[in-house]
Amino acid sequence: MSISSKVEKCLAEQGINYQVVNSEDLMPMHELKSISSVSGEAVAISVMLNDSLGRLQVLLPKDTFLNLSELCEQLGRNLQALSPEEQERLASEQGAETLPAIPSLYNLPIVVDATLMESEKIYLDSGHEGFYVELSHDEFKKALGQADVGNFCIPIAQLKDSIQKDDRAEIESAVQQFTTLRIKQRLDQTLEMPPLPDSAERIIQLRLDPEAGVGELAEIVEKDPSLAAQVVSWASSPYYAAPGTIRSVHDAVVRVLGFDLVINLALGLALGKSLEVPKDGVYGVNPYWQESVYTAAMAEALVKAISADHRPSLGLTYLSGLLHNYGYLVLAHVFPPHYELVNRYIEANPHINHSYLERHLIGVCREQIGALLMESWGMPEEVVKGIRWSHTLDYEDENCEYSRILYVATNMLKSQGLYQGDPEPIPAQAFASLSLDPVDAEAALEKIVESKDDLINMARNLGG
Repeated sequence: MSISSKVEKCLAEQGINYQVVNSEDLMPMHELKSISSVSGEAVAISVMLNDSLGRLQVLLPKDTFLNLSELCEQLGRNLQALSPEEQERLASEQGAETLPAIPSLYNLPIVVDATLMESEKIYLDSGHEGFYVELSHDEFKKALGQADVGNFCIPIAQLKDSIQKDDRAEIESAVQQFTTLRIKQRLDQTLEMPPLPDSAERIIQLRLDPEAGVGELAEIVEKDPSLAAQVVSWASSPYYAAPGTIRSVHDAVVRVLGFDLVINLALGLALGKSLEVPKDGVYGVNPYWQESVYTAAMAEALVKAISADHRPSLGLTYLSGLLHNYGYLVLAHVFPPHYELVNRYIEANPHINHSYLERHLIGVCREQIGALLMESWGMPEEVVKGIRWSHTLDYEDENCEYSRILYVATNMLKSQGLYQGDPEPIPAQAFASLSLDPVDAEAALEKIVESKDDLINMARNLGG
């Protein structure tokens, strides 16, 4: 289905001339970053906002982000995005997967960004992935009716151009701008982070010991009853399909998970306990751990699909996936007054990479914070770089395969609705650089989708 019957009926009632097109008809998918990069054309998406005065439909170009503060100031309102659950319900009522960007479909007041009015041809998001409703400029104006027009969006390219190379300087600048803390020399002092949990310190030391064995690892994990219970629960999960009953950490290591995976899993879980996962916000306690578990499992599956002579460390890849979003927790800890603002913007701009929004609002993104914190804690370079560049393919380094695996993993998960945000196209050269067959990657994704319930239960144990 390309568009829903309700969308068809809405357009017909307004007498709108349109045609339905597929994104592949507009430009090759491997070149598709944003259809609105085509001169004279623009892709329009819909965002639903709400306050005490009621709901509002906002239409904006897909390659921009909604400057919520500017819009609220122009309208004199205190708007915020509908919750993901409300948006999903509203889309379902229209017979669509996501909110169609069709004017008048929802019988709500409409505000449209002026940039769209300058386009000769507009492609409205149909609510079904890859399909758009093509309108001419005149038909778009006709469909808008009495909609208000304003300037309240910022091009994504503008945010990308502002990215610098010195993460430490940007973090210190952000801390100086948004807190009353005195800038100090050491990162851990600047961020006023709590110390590492004792179990995490011991596990890090154990990782550095080439003679370490199962006994030493089990002894460390078992000293933390909560950590031990989580490792045993992990190994007992139907996801690993272990025969018999897992009765101890030693069993989990020897019979199911293996030393490498358990030591990195235990380290990831121990670090996760060093900060309390926020109860509220875009991620909250359960969504945060779900995305962490999905990403770790997907990254593990991708590594296993790579031939042995090109395969990066399975344990370090898994750990990078489990901790890839750790900077979000630090963000809540370091910038508490602005944490709610960041979440409001993410909810209002689900189509935008969160790092651009965070940099716009506080001058630094979670990946920068998380990576430098891991570096200050002495974590492996592979994990540090994997976390820092997990949302970009531009990074080139001897350890860049870790960040690229996370990029592929998260975007494949997004395509199945298992990770928040719109998926970015994965170029063929990204798979080639990893010596990863796209067919094998799709098979790995199918396994994750089939194991969704098991992974959710594993994540729920972590957030419990």
